[in-house]
Amino acid sequence: MDLEKFVQYVHDENKVEPKDVMPDDYRKLLVRQISQHAHSEIVGMLPEANWVSRAPSLRRKMALLAKVQDEAGHGLYLYSATETLGNGTIRADRDATYDDMLDGKAKYSSIFNYPTLSWADIGAIGWLVDGAAIMNQVMLMGNSYG
Repeated sequence: MDLEKFVQYVHDENKVEPKDVMPDDYRKLLVRQISQHAHSEIVGMLPEANWVSRAPSLRRKMALLAKVQDEAGHGLYLYSATETLGNGTIRADRDATYDDMLDGKAKYSSIFNYPTLSWADIGAIGWLVDGAAIMNQVMLMGNSYG
């Protein structure tokens, strides 16, 4: 499929799926965006995981542990989605995308670099960061990728 046909396909509101023929630049963009989301899920669980043992009650510990487990699962799902985009010329396997993050070539949400010094910081993360992520995901639902 040439670029003009691809653009027309997208403009006709068709959804692009992982194994569809697509321009390499489009595929690379998808790998970058989805892996960035995966990195943010994995890195985002670290400040919360740091507080599991220090949460103020057993109930809070259990809730926080469940949230950390959910974030890890989200990251793994997203890494799997990224892997479906790999082809002979574009490497999108989990190790490659993870190594790119560790080497500083790939990004994640920088909010997770700030320390969580109090239990209130965990509440702020849950409210602000997760709320922003929901807003972002709702916006992305209307894109051309299935």
